[in-house]
Amino acid sequence: MTSTTSNSATTKGRPSLVGPDTGPEPPFPYRMEGKVISGFGRGSKELGIPTANLPVDADSPSSTTTAWITDIPSGVYFGWASLSLPPTHPDYQPSPLPDSKFQIFPMVMSIGYNPFYKNKVRSAEVHILHRFQEDFYGSEMRIEIMGFIRQEKDYEGLEALVEDINFDCEVARNSLLGGGRKAWFPAVVKEGGEMDCGWLLR
Repeated sequence: MTSTTSNSATTKGRPSLVGPDTGPEPPFPYRMEGKVISGFGRGSKELGIPTANLPVDADSPSSTTTAWITDIPSGVYFGWASLSLPPTHPDYQPSPLPDSKFQIFPMVMSIGYNPFYKNKVRSAEVHILHRFQEDFYGSEMRIEIMGFIRQEKDYEGLEALVEDINFDCEVARNSLLGGGRKAWFPAVVKEGGEMDCGWLLR
């Protein structure tokens, strides 16, 4: 898939595709897991982009695989999320693997302080590229970060922030599911995929 660049004032010059067709390069992938916690409450209300949050403290009892979190640069990342939704949740679907309780979705993820909102606490905010009918606080979630999209930055207004985030989502979809990108997606998501999703679904 050929990468293009945006001409929008906010996203001008940004590529619509990141990473080689052959798959993620070191240090990726990064992995983290934990139970979804409540965040700042702005994703849905102000941005129209709901997020699922995970603790970023490497010593947190609900996050056991994030020793790298203190060193990773702040910014926007992309990859895959798996969720263990209760059978009563309206978006629940059986796992694609018979012995698993997880469903898998593409995602974009912000790690950092979000300069626009002047956060004092570093956060990990995951936007799953699926329109959920209900929240899923307390559900188990696993994240496999496949690549880096951009550094975090401040904005003059909310509109510019939302535009950049929406472009991040487009970049994630192109990079994960674009033609000729078999190493980036698993076969349980799209036919022909070659990515190993064993950790996400085990």
